[in-house]
Amino acid sequence: MNNENMLLQLFAKTIEQNASDLHLLAGVPPVLRVDGDLQKISQTPLTSQEITTAILSILTENQKDVFLQNKSLDFSYGFGGSDYGDKGRFRINIFFQRGTAALAARLLPPKVKTIDELGLPQVVHKFPQLTQGFVLVTGPTGHGKSTTLASIINEIHMAKGVNILTIEDPIEYMYPPGKSIISQRELGLDTLSWREALKSALREDPDVVLVGEMRDPESMASAMTIAETGHLVFSTLHTNSASQTIDRVIDAFPEHQQNQIRVQLAATLAGVISQRLIPKIEGGRTVATEIMLGTQAVKSTIRDGKTHLLDSIIETSKEDGMILLEHSLAELVKNGTISLEIAHSYAQRPGALTRLVR
Repeated sequence: MNNENMLLQLFAKTIEQNASDLHLLAGVPPVLRVDGDLQKISQTPLTSQEITTAILSILTENQKDVFLQNKSLDFSYGFGGSDYGDKGRFRINIFFQRGTAALAARLLPPKVKTIDELGLPQVVHKFPQLTQGFVLVTGPTGHGKSTTLASIINEIHMAKGVNILTIEDPIEYMYPPGKSIISQRELGLDTLSWREALKSALREDPDVVLVGEMRDPESMASAMTIAETGHLVFSTLHTNSASQTIDRVIDAFPEHQQNQIRVQLAATLAGVISQRLIPKIEGGRTVATEIMLGTQAVKSTIRDGKTHLLDSIIETSKEDGMILLEHSLAELVKNGTISLEIAHSYAQRPGALTRLVR
């Protein structure tokens, strides 16, 4: 078996096992992450040469040069005969560890699922209906942020004739034909930097802008500025709750700029979706969400620097569609989807969860 066939067989195995990730490390058998747990799929360790040859077999010449020069590379790979990936697309990071090449591949389903298919709350349908504002989808790595964003973008794409611009590293989902036009820019392939892509975004006449990830104060400021000029902007952050998301954005800036950022964020924020993928009792995973909407109470609290009050606002604004993570976890426990023990391990406020499940 040649190394390209080996890698393609491992991609096929990833899809067959409904795994979220594939890991290749020298000296270790191939490993899949299934329902959040790591599982070896053979007893035979891979050699460094096998991994290197397999990785290089799917790279373009330019990608090979960048990988060998930078010692890491992010890219996407359509598996199944086309860039769209008839069977699935993989978001791949290749890197070196202990002097040997390694691979981590995240499986992206070929079809963009709808908000309802993902099991997200009905209030999430409000976000595709917006014409302007700043929406953040947050959570740890591997908890479905990109998938949620794709479902929202696709709902806009199917319902409205607008110009959608995405800036991604790498491009993850491909969208079917719809009413909108979508320009997808990939870092390294279509633009040399986040800075340049964000700087030129307003010259590309977008209605909706997706910034794949806000990585530094400059990208955060640029995303808020685009929203401030009357556009609908979506992005992601690695944070654990809605209130922590606000603190993370503000604290990313020097102290002398923070008041200005509070005002700008309060003016533009339309909502925060914070989510977790939780192991189900019967196997598989389900989503638990925390939703904060950009109501006047939320905006005033952010502007006044009283973010410690945001959790209370969320908890008392259920009628507006806001959801505290513990409410979402409690509902999943009550309907028998997840265990109480698992719910507690994901809760940010265990005392609140205990009260809600009584």
